[in-house]
Amino acid sequence: MLEPLLGSKNAERTLIYLLVRREGYAREIARFFGSDPDSIHKQLVKLEAGGVLVARPVGRTRVYSFNPRYPFLKQLKALLEKALTFYSLEERESLALCRRRPRRGGKPL
Repeated sequence: MLEPLLGSKNAERTLIYLLVRREGYAREIARFFGSDPDSIHKQLVKLEAGGVLVARPVGRTRVYSFNPRYPFLKQLKALLEKALTFYSLEERESLALCRRRPRRGGKPL
């Protein structure tokens, strides 16, 4: 949807992921969308260099989130939220589901 504006599908995927989940790292984002981690990493580096994102180290991993000091953050998030409404319901629900640990053994569904 925003590929013509952002220059690539991976840039859109990265920003949508960070909008919904608030933070993430390259391999996690790539795994979610089934894309190449290197291309996602390049987008994260490009967006960080542009001031849109900030990164912080967590162990050996760089975790990215939106830069609260980015001057157009409010407008960018509004545009991304509007684009998110055009995603299918299943995609939106899977983005919102944020499980980072496996389910405890024997726990009922």
